[in-house]
Amino acid sequence: MAKPSHILVLNGPNLNLLGSREPSIYGHKTLTDIQQNLNSIAKAESAELTFKQSNAEHQLVDWIQQAAESDVDYIIINPAAYAHTSVAIRDALLATAIPFIEVHISNIYRRESFRHHSYLADAATGVICGLGPSGYEYALKAALQHLNNNDIER
Repeated sequence: MAKPSHILVLNGPNLNLLGSREPSIYGHKTLTDIQQNLNSIAKAESAELTFKQSNAEHQLVDWIQQAAESDVDYIIINPAAYAHTSVAIRDALLATAIPFIEVHISNIYRRESFRHHSYLADAATGVICGLGPSGYEYALKAALQHLNNNDIER
């Protein structure tokens, strides 16, 4: 019997405020709501899910590096504002060579121009933005499909 896929979901700064932070942009679901939904999907697919959030760039880098030393098969990351500023997170993701999908709740291209560039996007398997919290669900399903069928180009 094959070992279950292990997906690491990382969330960047201010995502701990989901549900109360700018609901006109981010909606009313909390990060806990998103986590519970993903846990249900992962359980149904016999996958293991680790879900983390930090406002600190160095903590996200540490978790990415630790993923390379553990049994993480795929990373889903919502880097939040760090998508537009963090070469360190990009470098950590590239160093681990773990495939990843970048997720943003809002459509970064309908917002301020400084949000239109992501340091992670060109290295990601895919980028999902503007679909609200459902973007996490789509990313998880795509990651599992990739791991189970290897039919998503990297």
